[in-house]
Amino acid sequence: MNHTYLPNEFAKRAGVTIRALHHYDRLGLLKPSGRTAAGYRVYSDRDFARLEQIVALKFIGFPLSQIRELLHRKDTDLTAALRQQREILAEKREHLDRAMQAIERAEKIVASGGKPDWEPFRKVIEVIQMQTRKDWMKKYYTEEQLANLRKRWSPEVQAESQRGWEALAKDTEEAIATGADPAGEVGRQLAARRKRLLAMFTGGDPGMEQNLQKLYADKANWPASFKKPYSDAVDRFLCQAAEALAKNEPVGCE
Repeated sequence: MNHTYLPNEFAKRAGVTIRALHHYDRLGLLKPSGRTAAGYRVYSDRDFARLEQIVALKFIGFPLSQIRELLHRKDTDLTAALRQQREILAEKREHLDRAMQAIERAEKIVASGGKPDWEPFRKVIEVIQMQTRKDWMKKYYTEEQLANLRKRWSPEVQAESQRGWEALAKDTEEAIATGADPAGEVGRQLAARRKRLLAMFTGGDPGMEQNLQKLYADKANWPASFKKPYSDAVDRFLCQAAEALAKNEPVGCE
């Protein structure tokens, strides 16, 4: 028999708030099975199964906007999405394990009464900042984009990218010092190098490029650990050079 429940009773049995039910209804995640003559929402036993799916997906890290899509996808799509989320959680667990190890080393050093060594503490901060930065990036990129980036972005690629940006910043500073024109040959060559480095990160994905533009436009909300790989003066020069290179096509510069 399929029982029906008014919102208060349904929320109490499900362990959620009335506000959450209203929110899920507005988002199209969980519509009530019907309404009373007075217009009150009515939920059924079948709605418990749907709510259980929502809560489970939310618990393991899926945003509500993606949960709505997942619940309407084929099982194969849901399987792929769950696999991606499992990989994300495994990465988080690895970071937490590293933080725990660093804290344990710090505890032993302090307990031994020996000369303090602040290196373990620096490692703790480094691991926490790394995870904070990854979580922050989820504001701008989809889970699929981040998953593709993880597949492409190895320590070797990271090192190559860092060397490339450092060399580009140095050469651009020299161009500025010599009074080079951003729209001239030197400027266009530097802009072409910048374009290649950006493509290394985006993988040529137009959606990723658009989201990267949003990230750079949201500078006021960047975490303290995130900085551009060059000065504002270099940034201005490269943006002007990129505009010349692209013949006034949008390049995501401020």
